[in-house]
Amino acid sequence: MKYLYWITTGLIALMMAASGAMYFISEDIMQNIARLGYPDHFRVTLGIAKLAGAAALLVPLPRSVKEWTYAGFTITFVTAFIAHLAAADPIGETVPPLVALAILLTSYYGYHAYYRAEPTSETA
Repeated sequence: MKYLYWITTGLIALMMAASGAMYFISEDIMQNIARLGYPDHFRVTLGIAKLAGAAALLVPLPRSVKEWTYAGFTITFVTAFIAHLAAADPIGETVPPLVALAILLTSYYGYHAYYRAEPTSETA
């Protein structure tokens, strides 16, 4: 279970760190955010949140912070899926948020299974 947790968590953290960084440097992403109807300040906020969330998944923090990180990424992936559906994007742009959500949920499951043996520890 430890390997499932760390592989999926590392993958999600890498995806979110790369995505968050691209929100600041990729002209294509800037245009895509605008095309989906979001203001530019939302792109900056989401980029910062993705970078912070990627770090939060990897470093030892209180469990409540980890839970909020998982919740935030879940909302991000569901919202991305809905936004691409509403924009009538092709399936190639609609499915990746669902794949990322599946990896995130696997990480979340692994997180709880892996740390269930340590009920007295506040950080995980």
